[in-house]
Amino acid sequence: MTTGAAKRRERNYRQYCGLAAALDAVGERWTLLIVRECMLGPRRYNELLTDLPGIGTNLLADRLKKLCTLGVLRHRGSAERGYVYELTEAGESLREPVKGLARWGMALVDEVPEDAVVRPHWGFLAIESMADATRCPNVREEYEFRVDDEVFHLLVDHGTTTAARGAARGPALVATTDAATFVRIGSGTCTPFDAVGEGKLALSGDPEAVLRCSTVLGLGAVGAPD
Repeated sequence: MTTGAAKRRERNYRQYCGLAAALDAVGERWTLLIVRECMLGPRRYNELLTDLPGIGTNLLADRLKKLCTLGVLRHRGSAERGYVYELTEAGESLREPVKGLARWGMALVDEVPEDAVVRPHWGFLAIESMADATRCPNVREEYEFRVDDEVFHLLVDHGTTTAARGAARGPALVATTDAATFVRIGSGTCTPFDAVGEGKLALSGDPEAVLRCSTVLGLGAVGAPD
């Protein structure tokens, strides 16, 4: 943890409150976005720099150092081969609060601005945050999402969900789309049915799995899969 002297030098709310203490730790600009980037697995410095356009190298280094000092992140590797940054147990405990913020924020997302940057895994974070497997408590199956050049999967297992990068072992449903459409569907600015009709979303697999996936994600009706 941060030493007392270092803590006094940092800006803080000076409030004896759990929320204020949390914001003192991770409320600075970019900090939770770095946590978001590590939620799907370890990330290298250059990967973080690429997927956080506008952060600047010095600021990223400063935020990573603080997160490691706080025990939210740890780094593995060496200076010669490069480090990877990953969530610690304390960092993993931020997963649900971050997903909750993402879920809340999706209601604020409008159509994609022309100058906006979008990454496939940001949309997948929205999917993960929306997923509620208790809506289909007796189901065990996987759904695969192919978004631009990345692949993710969501395992639904009798009321629980697990999300990860990579292909599903035996997907009941495969959804193929682009990153912007993925985020638009998650935000509700575009329904899956509309995306299918626009040719922006392709579905393949068991038609019943399409309905179950839509239910788990709390989405409206979708078109029939190929």
